[in-house]
Amino acid sequence: MKKPPNEIDGAKVLEWAWSGDKPFGALRYESGEIAAKIFGLAICSYPGSKKFYRFSCDSEWKTEQDSDYNSINEAKEKLPSQYQGVEVIWQIYEL
Repeated sequence: MKKPPNEIDGAKVLEWAWSGDKPFGALRYESGEIAAKIFGLAICSYPGSKKFYRFSCDSEWKTEQDSDYNSINEAKEKLPSQYQGVEVIWQIYEL
């Protein structure tokens, strides 16, 4: 497993998942060509914010897409179908 940094784009990582050798899925351009393969998912929070953010990341934990949610559970439950190529097993982030 490839653990993320403790912060992604300035937000603290609370929970994360790594897909392994096969990506969770991919982001595509309108043409259908792959724009980015998603290997890491991270649920994060910014200081002072009541929202939770799910970051979809490449193999180096670079953010390719993000979405905000009202709870950690909502961020997990609303995982897009394009990211369900590999089972998501969430891990609590520990230093």
